[in-house]
Amino acid sequence: YHFTDEPLGELFKDLMIGYNKNVRPMEKSGDITQVTVKMTLTNLISLNEKEEALTTSVWIEMKWCDYRLSWDQPPRSILYGNLTSQMRIPSKSIWLPDIILENNVDGKFEIAMYCNALVSPGGCVYWLPPAIYRSACSITVNYFPFDWQNCTMVFRSQTYNANEIELVLTEEENQPVEWVVIDPEAFTENGEWIIKHRPAKKLINQRYTKDELEYQEVVFFLMIQRKPLFYVINIIVPCVLISSLGLLVYFLPAKAGGQKCTVSIMILLAQTVFLILIANKVPETSQTVPLIGKYLMFVMSVTTIIVMNCVIVLNLSLRSPNTHIMNNKVRKVRLLEGGTAQDLGTSLAQASPEVRQCVESCKHIAKSARQQNNFDSENEEWFLVGRVIDRVCFIAMALSFFMGTIGIFLMGHFNQPPSVPFPGDPRKYLPPLGNNITDLSGNDTGENLLG
Repeated sequence: YHFTDEPLGELFKDLMIGYNKNVRPMEKSGDITQVTVKMTLTNLISLNEKEEALTTSVWIEMKWCDYRLSWDQPPRSILYGNLTSQMRIPSKSIWLPDIILENNVDGKFEIAMYCNALVSPGGCVYWLPPAIYRSACSITVNYFPFDWQNCTMVFRSQTYNANEIELVLTEEENQPVEWVVIDPEAFTENGEWIIKHRPAKKLINQRYTKDELEYQEVVFFLMIQRKPLFYVINIIVPCVLISSLGLLVYFLPAKAGGQKCTVSIMILLAQTVFLILIANKVPETSQTVPLIGKYLMFVMSVTTIIVMNCVIVLNLSLRSPNTHIMNNKVRKVRLLEGGTAQDLGTSLAQASPEVRQCVESCKHIAKSARQQNNFDSENEEWFLVGRVIDRVCFIAMALSFFMGTIGIFLMGHFNQPPSVPFPGDPRKYLPPLGNNITDLSGNDTGENLLG
């Protein structure tokens, strides 16, 4: 590292004499080094539901004091007392608190670039390295795509326990910065997610002792809500429209069962394609079924019932007296009325043989006509039975489809993130109103940056 200012160069050489960057700054035995932490979010890059990984671009601000780097006390103050400004020192040349992202998923625990650190005359170090982190985020798919997720970024020291360094949140204006800082000028809004809450907390894990690394950690929360418009336009609306076509098969004639089954099965295949698209998006878990998956299973069940109904109606419509007999339901048709069989027999006994033969022929014709009429009438009765079942099933399926569609998606509508980050804690963990911060979602407020 080269200093353009000669006094700064001499000071840097002096500070590095006997300096061991592998030794924690400690004036006397038992001293604890306090490290303040603050995170600034510049971009919520993505949330991969399949891999359950949140990718973010952040700046990690850390401050601590290293007495070995001070020059405002004798004897250095005599030589460098006129240097009152901060000095930039390569971060790899000094001791660092090795704070890492504990819940990373790609094996990259450290920051992206070891930028210079600012050192004040009193030896306090200010370090603001950038980083792109991929952190683990457990995905809850119950209400996908009307869901919200609670992702965390857990930071702790890799090698120092609570008896050696103390992790605390940065204080500004005598108030801890208990939130993820977002700079409106640098932040890029994500097209799929909107940040609802962004609190920060220092957690003490009582299960461990101070000698264990897991005892203390700083956790930054990102509670994000999905913008469902993409899935509504590209999946939900087409699925609802295609599924509603299944109800139109009831407007086809009852005897057109083949065409009705073909239309219903094609709709069932289209619904299967939507189900495959959803399966490729959400994590492979058997614990819960996403809301859109429940809806697809519902409409597939409705379509399957419609196919079964079409088959049953077609079977009834094509029945005939030769194959099935409808007992006590076929109306009897009389083609000959007036007179009795006894009267007819008396008159025939007195008639000539030619007349009797003619009458017998008429009887035979009348009997054949009566049988044919009864046959056609019974065919019509079977057709009417099929049509009645068709209409009843249409009403039942239409009610089931519309009520099920409205009910399932109302469940997603009412799935909203909580009004406060932590149940039972009324604080919102946001900058005070006096900061006059503009909400990036379009609302002028000091309470919320992103909704």
